[in-house]
Amino acid sequence: MHATYVLKRLLQIIPTFLAVMLVVFLLVRLLPGDPASAILGDRATADIVERTNRQLGLDRPLPVQFGIFVSRLLQGDLGDSISLKIPVLRLIGERLPVTLFLTVYAAALGVLMAVPLAVLAAVKRNTWIDAVIRAVFQVGLSLPVFYVALQLLTLLGARLQWFPIGGYGNTFSEHLYHLFLPALTLGLNLAAVLVRTLRNSVIEVLTAEYVEFARAKGLRSNLILSRHVLRNALIPTVTLLGLNIGALIGGAVITETVFAIPGVGRLMVDAIFGRDYPVIQGLTLTFAVLVSVVFLITDLIHARLDPRMELS
Repeated sequence: MHATYVLKRLLQIIPTFLAVMLVVFLLVRLLPGDPASAILGDRATADIVERTNRQLGLDRPLPVQFGIFVSRLLQGDLGDSISLKIPVLRLIGERLPVTLFLTVYAAALGVLMAVPLAVLAAVKRNTWIDAVIRAVFQVGLSLPVFYVALQLLTLLGARLQWFPIGGYGNTFSEHLYHLFLPALTLGLNLAAVLVRTLRNSVIEVLTAEYVEFARAKGLRSNLILSRHVLRNALIPTVTLLGLNIGALIGGAVITETVFAIPGVGRLMVDAIFGRDYPVIQGLTLTFAVLVSVVFLITDLIHARLDPRMELS
């Protein structure tokens, strides 16, 4: 893989991040309500609210506030949480590993479910096996994430008590155990998206001339699938996976709230209700960086599978 291609993809992240930074700053200021009033409560007088806004710098013109925001950001300072009174960077650092663990866990479960079932559906296409696999995942795709989360929480957590209904645990094994239900919730949604695309790609590759030539040479079916079919069929699926991992990070906002997981998704919900501007800005920028990194990794994997991508 050429270093020029990697550098080109890295440089493309910069304008995206700058645009996200500007949009986030403006949108947060356009939210209805007053952060000082949200902090002080409905009984606060107008003088106290005005003094609090002045202390937070929210009474200054927007260009001045944006200049201060950018200056602090370049120094690695995201400000302090208005409600929690601790640095936003520290707050994100404590919560981010939980969300990253959940995202990777969900992606792994989704891929482990999607790849073998998609290949099986493609090999057994137009049979009852193919029909059942497609029907099951079509139903799963049509169900909202929060509904699936509540059903799994009620059945496997509260009723059967196979898994905990919240928390994160302390050790790696406890993390796997506590996050299984939320990861399964996100993984099922991801698998439903991947199965259809991968199945169609495998079917298309199976009819290619080089696959027919490999069969004519007498190669085993397993070898043809692993060496010739999957490598080429995975190219569009990798792109789709990258896009949906970005969606998984966003989906963590709902899932972490339902399962009471102490990640950045739940923190975002609390910050929005509390009008905590610094936390909202910091988390949104964090999400933007994570999604950009995921897209970069996706492009690099795509280029590895298809060297022609480096010419684009």
